[in-house]
Amino acid sequence: MKKRVLVRFGQRVRAERAKLELSQEDLASRAGVHRTYIGMIERAEKNITLENIEKIAKALSLSPKDLLD
Repeated sequence: MKKRVLVRFGQRVRAERAKLELSQEDLASRAGVHRTYIGMIERAEKNITLENIEKIAKALSLSPKDLLD
């Protein structure tokens, strides 16, 4: 069973990425992570680190707090 916090976070990343009309590959490139990692986050398959939350938030022009709210 996937943890609720991971599901909510993944949904938020997907929604923000879609607002910017970015592909998973585009977001991964901006954040400096592998393209499959973004998909795994969006599907709640990865327990993301604080460092990667910060990278993804910056790539989406958000603060980490914005992604977690």
